[in-house]
Amino acid sequence: MKTSEFSFDLPEDLIAQHPVPDRESARLLVLDRAEGITIDSCVRDLPSWIEPGTLLVLNDTRVRKARIFAESAGGGKAEILLLERRGRSTWEVLAGGARRMKPGKVYRFPGGVSGTVVEPVEWQGIEAGHGADSRGQTRLLRFDPEIDEAYLEGFGHVPLPPYIHRPDIPADQERYQTVFSRETGSAAAPTAGLHFTPRLLAQLEADGAEIAYVTLHVGLGTFLPIRTENIEDHLMHEERFTIPARTKALVEQAHKASRPVLAVGTTVVRTLESAWTGEALREGEGSTRAYITPGYRFRVVNCLFTNFHTPGSSLLVLVSAFAGRDLVLRTYGQAVQKRYRFFSYGDAMLIR
Repeated sequence: MKTSEFSFDLPEDLIAQHPVPDRESARLLVLDRAEGITIDSCVRDLPSWIEPGTLLVLNDTRVRKARIFAESAGGGKAEILLLERRGRSTWEVLAGGARRMKPGKVYRFPGGVSGTVVEPVEWQGIEAGHGADSRGQTRLLRFDPEIDEAYLEGFGHVPLPPYIHRPDIPADQERYQTVFSRETGSAAAPTAGLHFTPRLLAQLEADGAEIAYVTLHVGLGTFLPIRTENIEDHLMHEERFTIPARTKALVEQAHKASRPVLAVGTTVVRTLESAWTGEALREGEGSTRAYITPGYRFRVVNCLFTNFHTPGSSLLVLVSAFAGRDLVLRTYGQAVQKRYRFFSYGDAMLIR
């Protein structure tokens, strides 16, 4: 399929630049797949839209202040996004103009820290030539002295996505984080989870839902755009996840009893579908390059709570695989007409 088949027209003013004042006051567009109809609602009313006994699975990763600014030896400015630690002092990073980051090039960071480019990252397990347009975008950067989370708390910035056209502000430190975040490791938020509050989670459980968590640290596998003409040629970057014993048990119980499993966000979909063996869910640590496209048969997830995604993205492709491309694009068109807010700080969809 062509990437252009997953495009849609979106007015710039519908791209949310700030979150709504109260997380659960965001609008919710409910999509009934069987009937092919949509209903306008609000996130705080989510409990009324799901069946008692539904298992909600959320991603409890925590976003680090992964964006840091630097100067090269020649005085040029650089914006660096930390993706993953690759050793005591070495990180895989993403940067604009990465192809100019030749091995040996030195950058100066705040706090008297320097960073030296080690080498481009060769992604393991990828056939030569496949997704070549996506290769070579990340680098290994060695810091001296080594940096840690305390350094990033002091000198890093909230890694807001590039379609939010403003610097991060103190409020983003709380709002670009889910209220249930636990394990630091993400370079972007699992944005569907941003809508939930302690009150809403308590109400869901009071109304008969179960709540479980997985941890997937969000990186390139989630937010790298599709730059290939055909969706099949897109390259998925590996992302790490962890599935606790309690979540394994709850998912297997729900599956056996034919109760709905509602994934909160595409990262949860990819985690659960990757870890399913056929009759059981693998417990513990794992990794995924799962790329879910139309034609995929979902084995675990049968309901999805998600934000509105960017045109031509792997996230929109996944949602289209779940609900059908034509229905999803028609629903997105309705959302545009009704002026729903899009992307990370925007409104939400519930697909039943």
